[in-house]
Amino acid sequence: MSEYQYYEFQAIDQPLDQAAQKALREISSRAEISAKRFTNHYEWGDFKGDPRKLMERWFDLHLYEANWGTRRLMMRVPERFLKRADVDPFLRHIDWVEVWHSGGHAIVDVHFDEEAPDYMEDPSGRLAELAPLRVDVMSGDLRLFYLLWLTAVSDETAPEGEFEPLPGIGPLTPALEAFAAFFYVDSDLLAAAAESGHSAPPMTKEELRAALAALSDSEKTDFLLRFAEGDSLAGVELKNRIGSRSQAPAPPCRTAGALRIRAGEIAEAREQAEIRQRAADERRKAEAASKAQSVRLDALAKRGDRVWGEVEEEIERRIALSYEKASGLLADLKALADREGDRNEFARRLASIRERHAGKRTFIARLNKL
Repeated sequence: MSEYQYYEFQAIDQPLDQAAQKALREISSRAEISAKRFTNHYEWGDFKGDPRKLMERWFDLHLYEANWGTRRLMMRVPERFLKRADVDPFLRHIDWVEVWHSGGHAIVDVHFDEEAPDYMEDPSGRLAELAPLRVDVMSGDLRLFYLLWLTAVSDETAPEGEFEPLPGIGPLTPALEAFAAFFYVDSDLLAAAAESGHSAPPMTKEELRAALAALSDSEKTDFLLRFAEGDSLAGVELKNRIGSRSQAPAPPCRTAGALRIRAGEIAEAREQAEIRQRAADERRKAEAASKAQSVRLDALAKRGDRVWGEVEEEIERRIALSYEKASGLLADLKALADREGDRNEFARRLASIRERHAGKRTFIARLNKL
């Protein structure tokens, strides 16, 4: 199997300075390196750096993908935004996710090995699709970890009676959908989980204005200063500080067993819909084929006995393509005879052709299939 590995790192909160870029260049001479990004791919050999150490030192996001199925997403956030205790309820049955703290940051490492065909789509835009999840996590949205818990439900390592760690995850964002696809979350189980959930609608401009006005003068000054200095986290922390619109009461949590049952119902409904769709497609194809044949037979009827002469000419050419054309014409002549109630005449002429060309075994074989 040919080898393909893709590595991408992103520095979001703190761009890479020249010293950092130089150090990274010593790790890889082929990588594309900028103040915000490090990317490289390998068709032979392997990456010389340690993604864990690079994340601890410089980067906020990392994606790795190999065409044999291994997939990895690493995320670093300031530890004030994420505590280990926040994610433990989601990860207790999963051994391929690690969370640790280093240098004032919490680092999440989702490292999944799954056999896959020797093919994968272009991964160069994948991390951009997943990047919004980091902001979501810092804003208190832990649905990324709920998706990981769903893999334990799918693998049946989560007990039947265990309640979901959040009251559902609907509605899904594009980033959550991309994460679920990247880590092979069962689509029927995902649909079941997304049937429940709640989220507050975004604040209106008037509500946002009122929330900002309620901040103290010192808080406003602090946030303005951070914005002026280019602090990339100021916006997240401001949103967390002012909160959001009040939410409706959360729906009751469901058990892992209930989610599995619902996923089975969704799978059955989907399969039945697919069966109905295939049947409808076959009917449309059959109707189209019938109409096309009717047009051909009308044209054939107008040509009369000349068609039988064309059959003879094609047979005498003694090549496979001509035998195929002759057989096709005979099939249409048979259908025309059936339609017009002239089967005896067709049978007589076909028997005559079979007798005259009995020595052409390839053609006779086609005729027998007809």
